[in-house]
Amino acid sequence: MARRPTIMDVARHAGVSKSTVSLVLQKSSLVKESTRAQIEDSMAAVNYVYNRSAAGLRGVASGLVGLVINDLRNPFYTEFAASAQMAFARAGYSTVIANTDEDPEIQAQVIDAMIEHGVSAFLIAPTYGESGGCFERIERAGIPAMQVLRQIGERTGAFPFASLDFVGGGTLATRHLLDLGCRNIAFVGGLEARPITLERMAGYIQVMEDAGLETRIFPGRPSRAVGRELAHRLARDHREIEAAVCFSDLVALGMLSGFAELGVELGSEFRLVGFDDIEECSLVYPQLSSVCCNTKRFGEYSARTMLGWIAGGPRPQDSYRAPVTLVARQSSLGVRPAGTQGPGGT
Repeated sequence: MARRPTIMDVARHAGVSKSTVSLVLQKSSLVKESTRAQIEDSMAAVNYVYNRSAAGLRGVASGLVGLVINDLRNPFYTEFAASAQMAFARAGYSTVIANTDEDPEIQAQVIDAMIEHGVSAFLIAPTYGESGGCFERIERAGIPAMQVLRQIGERTGAFPFASLDFVGGGTLATRHLLDLGCRNIAFVGGLEARPITLERMAGYIQVMEDAGLETRIFPGRPSRAVGRELAHRLARDHREIEAAVCFSDLVALGMLSGFAELGVELGSEFRLVGFDDIEECSLVYPQLSSVCCNTKRFGEYSARTMLGWIAGGPRPQDSYRAPVTLVARQSSLGVRPAGTQGPGGT
């Protein structure tokens, strides 16, 4: 990464002393407005970002990592963030975690604040939409940054991208349902045209087309409420559909609830597979089959990779996809009689 501009660079550009620049940064009233404006123009010209932590630590690495997550309400991202945070903690690094709530403006705000406070590195699960030049500002500040689980920056040479094999997960889930004898299989949930939706859907589409079967896609916000609503819709208007691959476990758990309300027995009358394998999948009844992303392991991998980079090791590969597996449970296999051992392995 390029060298981060310093206070001396600003002083030289503005033709003033380092102490005068420091007074401006401290918002001192001792500096004339014309001088203040001149220095602020120089800060913009040399791409200087005030680093509060570095000002106190006199150049010593802060040991602070910025963890910027698009939706911490989603258990999938919460588990990732917790796993990464613990891996950083074991290595002696603290983390500052921000939930951007799928809002590009909040994302820009928290990234700017973390740069100002001197984070040593970023792991970013970005929100889609206009990023406000976030990655450009990170690059100017000279801070290593990885994109995880989602990609909005195309320059992976500067901002490596690590995620999971979502296409492979869609493939595994659809083949599983085909192997169980299903032919009318839908893909349910996920916002249209979102890259992560298209990835998870791609495996489903390919398997269905290879089998000469019609694809049936029902998009929707990835939530329990939408899953419940879609369960009612399928039962009412699409009785021919006998199984579904869901965009996420939240959608699948909503469908599970909706079908329970309607008295539809999962695993026999309708077969259901989720995506992510959050903890709740093994705790609900019937237990939910799901594509296991092993988010805990992926969080640890992401943190270790970043730690190696900021310690002077090699930059992570431009793009990496961790493998996924399928955990087949009662929602696709059926409920076994009492006293028998049900499946739950990968």
